[in-house]
Amino acid sequence: MDAQPHTFTVLGAGSWGTALAMQLARAGHATSLWSHNPDHVAEMRKDRSNEKFLPGIPFHDNLSCSENLTDCIHDATTILLVVPSHAFRETIRKIDPLLTKQHRLAWGTKGLEKGSRKLLHQIVREELNTDIPIAAISGPTFAGEVARDLPGAITVASQDQTFAKQLAMALHSDNFLTYTSEDIIGVEIGGAAKNVMAIAAGIADGMGFGTNTRAALITRGLNEIMHLGVALGGHRETFMGLSGLGDLVLTCSDDQSRNRRFGLALGKGLDLEQAKQEIAQVIEGIGTSETIYQLAQDNDVEMPITEQVYKVLHQGLSPKQAVHTLLNRRPKPELD
Repeated sequence: MDAQPHTFTVLGAGSWGTALAMQLARAGHATSLWSHNPDHVAEMRKDRSNEKFLPGIPFHDNLSCSENLTDCIHDATTILLVVPSHAFRETIRKIDPLLTKQHRLAWGTKGLEKGSRKLLHQIVREELNTDIPIAAISGPTFAGEVARDLPGAITVASQDQTFAKQLAMALHSDNFLTYTSEDIIGVEIGGAAKNVMAIAAGIADGMGFGTNTRAALITRGLNEIMHLGVALGGHRETFMGLSGLGDLVLTCSDDQSRNRRFGLALGKGLDLEQAKQEIAQVIEGIGTSETIYQLAQDNDVEMPITEQVYKVLHQGLSPKQAVHTLLNRRPKPELD
């Protein structure tokens, strides 16, 4: 390869992909930000910012933009994939012929594949014909705050701890702490399932319930996520960390979360389509609620909050009926 050490390409110029590219560039690495939309690339080049998703935040000199996928892959040692989960497998298929044994692959995408109910690392292993180090990035991080260089922290999860440490070091800066984990299953489940709980918290707040309700939802939601994650092979302690509890608290409690805002709209009486139009961006928790619910059924894991969110979003149950069902559950030991 002609690429130099510590060169990065970020695939996906949405808010989170752009923020991660900006963080890598700030940390001193030559970074290319790829978008499939040539017009968007032209705008970013002209403005030296991503006005569509992160307006008013200038790019670092180390950050360039491109619509040429082949060149982007060729010129980088590490590829960071940050596309919506529904486009994840398709994108892996596109880049597979371009990857060599010298490449490394990570992703900041959070979610699961609809239908197959596969975790993202499973998709990667199915689709890649090259055995290269892979890693998932997750944690309590809103794109706008990372882009503005506000303090934050993430976890890099990989079974290849050499790669995990290298990527964590590359992302690390004075305002951005990085940690490593071997539990890629737990990190991926935490990052996906928290969006479902954020919709639930938004619905509760939209209906005018108080902070007591939100705290109970977050706590019981964590319990649900932990049970599912452990059933799938994740480690219980992972869910007490940044990619579990940290991401859950963030997404359930702040209106920068699209999933929470979507839930707020539903709780205030908007129907599903009206709420989607109000957000006007991808709401990962809608599809994820169905997949998580099905995974719970497959693995005999009780997830009452997830079940009610699923029924509201996919079976026409009203938020009021969902809340009534949850409030009428019988007493049980808390740790069950």
